[in-house]
Amino acid sequence: MATDAPIVALPPQKRSILHVCKREMLRPLRDEVLRLSGFEVDSTLTAAEGLKMFWGRQYDLVLIDVEGEAGIHDAETLCSEIKTAQPEQIVAFVCNWRVALMTDCPDEILRTEFDPGAFARGVEHIVEGD
Repeated sequence: MATDAPIVALPPQKRSILHVCKREMLRPLRDEVLRLSGFEVDSTLTAAEGLKMFWGRQYDLVLIDVEGEAGIHDAETLCSEIKTAQPEQIVAFVCNWRVALMTDCPDEILRTEFDPGAFARGVEHIVEGD
């Protein structure tokens, strides 16, 4: 039985990111860069709130800012809890090269960038799995 109903193309679904960043000044700037790059972003200042948000919905990427060596423990704890619950969840740390050498929990490391375009391209690369 043929139908004459038109085929409607659905708009592409925005990829969702959970951004956990303790830096009050930097977090909203990164969030805006990600939104302008086509991502849907939920963000928080604390790992505890980030874990609650993680349980509330599915994300394409959990992006955790690691500020200095002191932040490694909190970031790795959050990463470990997420990966234990959902091993397929992609988790990335945003950090400098020295911190990157000191951790092995996340799937990806996104180097700290002062260039918003490079930051957005790095996130896109991780989400797309390139």
